Amino acid sequence: MGATKETLGFQTEVKQLLQLMIHSLYSNKEIFLRELISNASDACDKLRFEALANADIYGDDADLKIRVSFDKAARTLTISDNGIGLSRDEAVEHLGTIAKSGTREFFSALTGDQAKDAHLIGQFGVGFYSSFIIADRVTVVSRRAGLAADQAVRWESAGEGDFTIEPAERAGRGTDVILHLRDGEDEYLSGWKIRSIIRKYSDHITLPILMKKEQWDAEKSEQVTTDEDETVNQASALWARPKSEISDEQYTEFYKHVAHDFEDPLAHVHARVEGKQEYTQLLYIPARAPFDLWDRNARHGVKLYVKRVFIMDDAEQLMPLYLRFVRGIVDSNDLPLNVSREILQESKDIEAIRGGCVKKVLGLLEGLADSDDAAEKEKYAKFWKEFGRVLKEGVGEDFANKERIAKLLRFASTHADTADETVSLADYVSRMKEGQEKIYYVTAETFTAAKNSPHLEIFRKKGIEVLLLSDRVDEWVTGSLTEFEGKQLQSVAKGGVDLGALEDEAEKEEVAKAADEYKELLDKIKGALGDKVKDVRVTLRLTDSPSCLVSDEHDVGGNLSRILKAAGQKAPDFKPILEINPQHPAVQRLKYENSDEGSRFGDWANLLFEQATLAEGGTLDDPAGFVRRINELMLALSGGGR
Repeated sequence: MGATKETLGFQTEVKQLLQLMIHSLYSNKEIFLRELISNASDACDKLRFEALANADIYGDDADLKIRVSFDKAARTLTISDNGIGLSRDEAVEHLGTIAKSGTREFFSALTGDQAKDAHLIGQFGVGFYSSFIIADRVTVVSRRAGLAADQAVRWESAGEGDFTIEPAERAGRGTDVILHLRDGEDEYLSGWKIRSIIRKYSDHITLPILMKKEQWDAEKSEQVTTDEDETVNQASALWARPKSEISDEQYTEFYKHVAHDFEDPLAHVHARVEGKQEYTQLLYIPARAPFDLWDRNARHGVKLYVKRVFIMDDAEQLMPLYLRFVRGIVDSNDLPLNVSREILQESKDIEAIRGGCVKKVLGLLEGLADSDDAAEKEKYAKFWKEFGRVLKEGVGEDFANKERIAKLLRFASTHADTADETVSLADYVSRMKEGQEKIYYVTAETFTAAKNSPHLEIFRKKGIEVLLLSDRVDEWVTGSLTEFEGKQLQSVAKGGVDLGALEDEAEKEEVAKAADEYKELLDKIKGALGDKVKDVRVTLRLTDSPSCLVSDEHDVGGNLSRILKAAGQKAPDFKPILEINPQHPAVQRLKYENSDEGSRFGDWANLLFEQATLAEGGTLDDPAGFVRRINELMLALSGGGR
């Protein structure tokens, strides 16, 4: 370690974050103490975990604890722990930079709205920097476990552009965070105020949080500290207490501790499982999606404990990817204390715990979705808006629970007016017309494109509800979920239109007659379009549009093909089928052009294909050619051309 004091610059993102935090969180500034105590608790957890492999790391200081003290004369508030501590390099890394994945996504998600941004700051888990809400200078003195007393480090900053770092001495391992209070923040020099904040926000911390007892000094007419310690919090694992002894407020504050979230959770489930495996689970559904929700490689939010000893953060083996938004803890009585991530991957006990956690989370969601209580239903609607697209991944990933997940799915539909008004598959089935045998859906890149798809025309005419699927994941959902309650899911843009008993014989005969009548025309259109199409045929599905594109029943659809290409993946060769509406004036015009030797037949045929491509959200290979054809035909028609 260098023997001199150095001044180093903060990472750019830290500077941004400090300014943002001080302004955004000032209205709830007392949370700084919760964040610092939470960090101290984590540092002790990490020491306890390292001690599993090296018991000597405790030295002669095996009782882990957190201490909070204040000095009225110096106007400082200090949070100390005897946890893992920081080396010089760790102090620079953890206190001067944000090495967290998703940093860029975090900053791009900021809105400038202080209330909204405050939630994002909480999600990002940058609790240490909240010190600067009430302090104009912060000093950190830390000694890494295993290092000598003279190998401690002193870090200091005024929370602006830089910080200093220099060698220091500390008698024992651990960390002191010393806040030099800003003018006007003297309320944090009150023992009563600090105790009330700790009991409000940090009562669940499993380690004792110590303060010096206070007593009334009649001569000074004020409270003075004594030499005697007292434990301010309950200092017992909240999840190990009976549910009847835990208040809603305590559940909420524990969530904020484990999730690093400033917002209350949407719902939670707390259960003790006994039998072949014994474990406790306390799992939460957040109210808001984290900014890195779509990073499937990001660590998950469930902490693993064994017999109340912290083992690891973000134990991804405890929760499948499609439930990566769940936060909380699992405490096992059966796993070995020296369990590693590698052991977890092979453990049958973990498989059983994971299965139990999934069932509890799905049960919690079912309780909200199926509740007769309007407030609970509203919670599920909020959950779906935030996390629905992620839950959909479970249809293809969790075969054992596919039916349960299917019942929780919500989709936009022609039955509703907006994308936010969603229906369940059970809702859809309950409204199916007499004789209807299938659940119909259409996929598109956007809700508007789905709602206005020409494929819906015959369904609108007959009053048949169609699900409007515009999330990218919906293509995988419909690939995995082929039926619901015995009703087959059918894309309205695949294969021929099969309305079953809803189709009348007269319509069938009309299409068959048109197919014969237009055979020559269909062949000529196919010849004009060449390898752009697989086939050309007349259709029953159109009432207003001249044409549309469909795919064969077992082919990759146009929307999925576009999604794969946009993701840089190789899409299977896809040639659409062009369907034409024989009753449409444009098709009638094309029939007329077919009999004219000097016609623009090829232009008309290409226009039918290009319009159909655009209508379903596709892109044209030759947009300039499309514009030219449109202009030429408009000029010809306006000039009295045929």
